[in-house]
Parts: sequence; C-alpha cells; structure tokens
Amino acid sequence: MSTLDLLLAAVGALGVVIVALSARIHRWPVSEPLIALVAGVILGPAVTGVLDLPDIVRDQSTLHTGAEILLGISVMGVALRYPFSAIRQHWKKLTLLLVVALPAMALISTGLAMWTVGLPLAAALLLGTAICPTDPVLASSAVTGDDAEKDLPEQDRQLLSLESGANDGLALPLVLVALVVATPLTAGSAASEIGWQIIGALVVGVVAGVSAAKALHFSERHHSVENGPVLMFTLLLTLLVLGVSGLISVNGVFAAFVAGLAFNRTSAGEERRVEVEIDEAVNQFAVLPFFIAFGAMLPWEQWGQLGWTAVGLTVAVLVLRRPPVIFALMRPLGLRAHNAAFLGWFGPVGVAAVFYLTEEASRAGPDPVLLGLGTLIVAASTVTHGVTAAPGRVLFRRADRRAAERAGASRAGADRTES
Repeated sequence: MSTLDLLLAAVGALGVVIVALSARIHRWPVSEPLIALVAGVILGPAVTGVLDLPDIVRDQSTLHTGAEILLGISVMGVALRYPFSAIRQHWKKLTLLLVVALPAMALISTGLAMWTVGLPLAAALLLGTAICPTDPVLASSAVTGDDAEKDLPEQDRQLLSLESGANDGLALPLVLVALVVATPLTAGSAASEIGWQIIGALVVGVVAGVSAAKALHFSERHHSVENGPVLMFTLLLTLLVLGVSGLISVNGVFAAFVAGLAFNRTSAGEERRVEVEIDEAVNQFAVLPFFIAFGAMLPWEQWGQLGWTAVGLTVAVLVLRRPPVIFALMRPLGLRAHNAAFLGWFGPVGVAAVFYLTEEASRAGPDPVLLGLGTLIVAASTVTHGVTAAPGRVLFRRADRRAAERAGASRAGADRTES
C-alpha cells in the first residue's frame, strides 16, 4: 500500500464523517482543521505509523505546495464571501490592519523569540515574519456557518475574513526583509522581488478575475454553459491563477485573492452567490488532506529537544502577538472592548505560517529550530483556536447583549434627565 493511497483513504473517511455531522460540528468546540490534525497525528509515525511520512524538518516541499494550493482556495473564498460594496466599506480599517497591525505582529513575535528562546536577531526575524499573517483557513471556522452569522456582527466577520485573505500574500515583503538580514540576499534584490511579486500578482489577479467573470457572464447569457461546470468555476480559476503565478514567479496567494475580488466586482450578484456556496463547501473539505499530512509530519523529536522554552514562546505568541495590537488600534478601528477582544484573539497562526516557514527553508536552508518552533506554534494555534471558536462566539454574544442593554439603559436615563 502506498502512502498516497492511505492518505486518500483517510481523507475520504474523515470527510464522510464530517459531512454526516456537519450540522453539529460548528456548535462543538472543534473545527475541521483540528479534527484533521488529530487524525494525522494518530495515523502518523508518532502513534500508529499508518502514514509513513518524513517530518517537516526533512521534507518541506510537500507541505509548501499543499499550503499554497489551500491558501489560494481559501483566499478566493474570502474574496467572494461578501458583496463588493461591503468590501469597499472596510478599506480604511483593512489598510490600518495591513500597514500597522501586520508589521507590529511580526516585530512582537520576533522580540518574543529573542526573549524566551534566545534566538539571534536574524533567526528571530525569520520566525516572526513567517508567523505574523492571520490565517484565513483557521479564521473561517470562527466566522462562517449559521451559528457565526447568528452570534457575530457582520462587520466583524467581514473585517477578520478580509484581513486574513489580504495579509497572507502581503506578508511576503516582511519575509523578504528577514531574508535580507539572515541570508546574502541584498536589499536591492529584495526590493525588486517585492515589486515584481506584488505588482505582478495584482496584474495577474485583475486580468484573470475580470476575464473569468465576463466569460462566465457571456456564456450564461447565451446559454452555452451547464450548471455542473459552473459550480467549479472559481476553483478552476484559483488553480489557473496559481499556475500562471508560478510560471512568472509572482505571489500566487495574493494573485488568487485579487482575482477573487476582481471576479466579485465584475460578476452579477446571482453568479457570486452560486460561487460562494461551492467555495464554502470546498474550503470546508480542502483543509483535510493538508492538516492530516501536517499532523503526520510534526517534528516530535525536534520539539523534545527544544524543551519548555518552546512551550513558553508558544503561549507568549498566542497571547501577545495579536490581542494587544488590536486593543491599541481599537479606537481607529471603531471597535468596542468585546469586539476588540474577539478580533484580537481570533487571528490564528496556521497554513500561511507553514507556507512562509517552508519558503524560508527553501531559500535559507532548513533550520530545525525554526521549523520546530514554527510548527509547534501552528499546531498549538490550530488546537487552541479550534477549541475556543464555538465558546468564543457564545461569550461574544452575551457580552454584546450586555453592552446593548447598558447602552439602552444609558439612553433611557438621558431621556428622563432631559424630560
């Protein structure tokens, strides 16, 4: 039996179980990525050995490719999730999160790595920039589904989704700055690469998204496309964008997000609603093969060598990397305390971090310490945010209700005073 066959069987079996329990999973303290991660650990060499995969320290390419594809699918779904008019409303807040919060999270993570583990500046920068983006795959478990729509304000869900979609690709300049410090890469070469990767991704995304939307609209107007192929249209668009981006060496993840925005802006409302339905379904199950493989490839031996200081760093990153930044920006973001608490906590470290950790390893050479620390933080975030997503929504709903009651009481008191 080949490892691939066993992986496919595991993905299929787990998918069947999740489909059967799909109406309940979002009310439980679990998420699809968490379930798949646990399955991967059980099937991997650390427990049963059914999946005989090398750990990430010995093989980065498998997870790097899988992470890029999963991120492309996920950010496409984010870009299609809301009407473009709603996206346009958030551009100022989104700019603040990308220009201020993203670098701040990278710097905080870098400082924590130097303080708790004693990493030198270059290595700490590589780790800090890799884990700074908010992950759209893990964030989706907190902001999508019927329960999330009932418990959370639409604006909060939109802002977290859009931030996680945009900053996955836009973390690249920060990663390249870290590579300038840690490798022979020059500042001039890094600047040229940043310009090419980001501008090229914008061009590829806009051209692909607009062309795809117009082509689909033309085909539907002339009744030349069947319903079945239409349902896979944006998934295929994602693969096209990732492929073209790879051929010309631009940021494929950011290009996929831009393509989704361009498709959203150009397509008709009915077309977007159809695509959102299929994209949400694809997002729900595309995580399974990646997180099963990730769970089977966790570097347990390296974790043991890192010791308790790695655990301390992990806890510090989860608590201090993002929440203080969001609270500091609470007023310009127009958030109340409980909104800031929710958005600050649910900024998980996930697939994007694996993508950048493996990208750094391909450029600077695999560093067992960085890969060990990075994967430990990703695994801990997957577990912690997966367990707290459902209870966190309930706590938010209660806090929001209390805030509304206090506001109502204040208005009533003011009215009595005036009268």
